[in-house]
Formats: sequence, C-alpha cells, structure tokens
Amino acid sequence: MENKNFKFIDGTVTSPLGFTAQGVCASIKPSNTTKRDLALIYCEKPCTAAAVYTKNLVKSSTIQVTKKHLENGIAQAVIVNWGNANTCNADGVEVAEKMCEVAAETLSVNSDDVIVASTGVIGQPLPIEPVIKGAKMMKGKLSKDGGTNAAEAIMTTDTVKKEMAMEMTLGGKTVTVGGIAKGSGMIHINMGTMLSFVTTDAAVSAEMLEEALREAVEDSYNMVSVDGDTSTNDTLAIMASGLAGNELITEKNADYKIFVEGLTEAFKSLAKQLAGDGEGATKLLVCKVDGAKTKKDAVTVSKSIICSSLLKAAMFGADANWGRVLCAIGYSGADVDVTKVEVSFESAKGKILVCKNGAGVEFSEEKAKEILLEKEINILVSLGDGNGKAEAYGCDLTYDYVKINGDYRT
Repeated sequence: MENKNFKFIDGTVTSPLGFTAQGVCASIKPSNTTKRDLALIYCEKPCTAAAVYTKNLVKSSTIQVTKKHLENGIAQAVIVNWGNANTCNADGVEVAEKMCEVAAETLSVNSDDVIVASTGVIGQPLPIEPVIKGAKMMKGKLSKDGGTNAAEAIMTTDTVKKEMAMEMTLGGKTVTVGGIAKGSGMIHINMGTMLSFVTTDAAVSAEMLEEALREAVEDSYNMVSVDGDTSTNDTLAIMASGLAGNELITEKNADYKIFVEGLTEAFKSLAKQLAGDGEGATKLLVCKVDGAKTKKDAVTVSKSIICSSLLKAAMFGADANWGRVLCAIGYSGADVDVTKVEVSFESAKGKILVCKNGAGVEFSEEKAKEILLEKEINILVSLGDGNGKAEAYGCDLTYDYVKINGDYRT
C-alpha cells in the first residue's frame, strides 16, 4: 500500500495493545466434536465501541442485545458462536443476554459491556449449555496468540480464516488495528459485513469511532457481494482501547482523516478475503470503475457488475464474455452513456481490452482465457464521463455453490 501513514503487518484481532482472545470447540451443534465454534475477545480495560448491522428486516436476537449494550458507546468483550444463528427463536433475546452473562462471569466484566453475535442455521433454538461449557474451557486461557483460534471459531462454510492487522501513525504514535471476519454465503451489498470484529489501540471518542466506522464501511464491506442474499446476522463491531497513547480524537481533524483512511484499507483487506472465499468460489473478482459522472454512479455500476450471476458464471468458465458486463451496466440504473464504455480484463497474466466505445474489439480469446484462469481477476470499466470511481468485490459462481447450499442444514 502506497501510504506512509499505514502499513499491513502480520497479525490478527489481538495485535492492538490490550486485547486477548481464544476459541474452542463447545459443540454448539451436537454433531460438531472437533471444530472450534465459540470465541471470546477481551480487552484489559473498557473500550469505546461502535457497530453496524444487517439491513435485513429479519434480524438475529444477538443484534437486538448488542445494540442495547452499545447505547453508551462502551464495550470490553465479545462472545460469538457458529452453528446456530439464534434468529427467529422465541427465547432468542433471553439466550443472547445469557451468553453475555456467561462471558461477563468468565472475564470478570460487566455483562452490559459484552458484544454478542451468532452465526449458523436460522430458526433452531440455541442451547446455552454448550456456551457455558465452552466459556469454562476458555477461562484463564485467553492470550495474544488466541486471536487466530477466535478467527477459526467463527468460520461456517468458510474454507480459510480471515484475519488482518495494520499499523498507522497518529500524532507521532504507532496505532495498531486488528480484525477477524467470517462469511462465505448470504453475503450481499447492503451492510453485507457478515460477522467481523475489529480492534484498535487508538484513542478515539465513541462518537468519532462510530463516524469513522460508518465512513470506512462504505468503500469496503458495503462493496462485497457473493450471492445476492443479505444475512440476518451481519454485524461489524469495533473496539478502541486507547492504549496507543495518541491524542484522543474528538473531532474530524487530520488524525481522524488518517484513521478513516487506514480503517478503510483494513476493512478492504477483510472484504477481499470474504469475497475470495465465497461458497464454492475459485476466484476473487474486483470490479474497478472510473470515469463516472459521480461517485454514486460508479458505485452503482460496480455493484451491478459484481452481482451479475451471468458474469460470475462466465468468470468461473474463464470466458471473456464482455457483453455480460455491458448488460449489467445497462440495467444498473446509473447515468451512463454506453457508447463511451471501455472494458478490460486483468490478472497476473496480463491485461486485455475487450470493448471500446460500447462495442467489441478484436482480441485473442486464448490470451483472454489465460488471464481469466487466474485466482484474482480485475474487471476494469471506464465510463468516459467524469471523475467518479469505485471498486466492488465478489467471486465466481460455481457448481459447488449449489452443492453447499443444497444441504446446508445437515
């Protein structure tokens, strides 16, 4: 990343000062006897905190509880499980509150300072007994090294852990941001964050932290789509310990701007990991749009392209079917002059122009296929109408997506 204010480092959610974590197999689903499925994240002091959630009208009870707990902008711990979404359950809120109480007892914190989240099958009661058992297993075992175990404990159909850490400079002080995320299916652009927990040792007020979170989400998590389904449980929560010692950010000053820039890049890192590990996916797709009349138009076009099932299927087959790009632009609703559109495909194997001025150009199908067989594909679209630009993240659509979701409950 070409920015002197921040750089990515090896690390995870426990990299910032003050944070520890752990994940264990609590057998939330009785059939699971080996995979970690319960995680705790803890800070040695109360943090400023904020979160954003799914826009689906059907929401997990955990979101209702977390919203209430974050009304004062303070949190000190996270408890999260996979294997059961705790959604559409009559006792859902009661169980979510009980999970917070279990975490509070384990970590010696206030239960109102606990963020709770769940992921898994919808509409099945979540038993509290495995949560209690798992929490007991973790008591006294949280550590700096436990962040990776926590990342593993929130995976559902994910095939790889999603982790990230970065350092930035605020007022001469080194500030660290760390995070983990899960998400492989039911991921769509509509606060499509799936589950993600981010920590930082920056000193930032609760009000400015929430502002920064909402700004950073727009160009990162909100630009991801795997399958067009918006989850009922999407939660992105951030906690800031303040232990880095920078001057407290209480207004939108120069330090705030650097913090938002860094946070946006950190979120993009996790967003790309989510998109690239979509259910059944073999490729990460990044759609980069420039030359739009406005940023809004660029966002609309990039989202439309990345959500096109026909294009996603073409990318799976390494087929340079640029007409599907034009089709997605045409129905996007953006203000576009299609006679000015230019489209190229790009990967580690090179770049190839396939459309200019809204019409096809001669190109080598063999070279195009070579480019599209790579694991990361850039779909480059220039609209030739202005300075608006945006990028969206997605994946190809494969046979395995249907297989995975054909028997998800078993």
